[in-house]
Amino acid sequence: VQLQASGGGLAQTGGSPRISCRASGAITSEFRNGAWEWYRQGSGKQRDVVASMASDGSTTYDDAVKGRFTISRDNSKKTVYLQMNNLKPEDTAVYYCKGAMYSSVYWGRGTQVTVSS
Repeated sequence: VQLQASGGGLAQTGGSPRISCRASGAITSEFRNGAWEWYRQGSGKQRDVVASMASDGSTTYDDAVKGRFTISRDNSKKTVYLQMNNLKPEDTAVYYCKGAMYSSVYWGRGTQVTVSS
């Protein structure tokens, strides 16, 4: 299984991009029963979780993005999304997806999101 992140790039303050993470090689049932997270790592900072989705679909968010970011998944496409609204310059970071399926944990390579002020 490989997690392939996409959709990053340059965005404007207040923008609403969406980034994706496709679980290539995963079977649908393991993807559907998996737990998914989006992390981000700003320059010189540690990698922190910003959004999580449990296998039952329940979600949690870091306070810094609550109300602005939404994690979702499309089981048929085996893809997890992070909808980012009302972007701020401090959201600039490399965003990583992480998936836990059965007994294995997978990380995507990350996608850079840069927010211009």
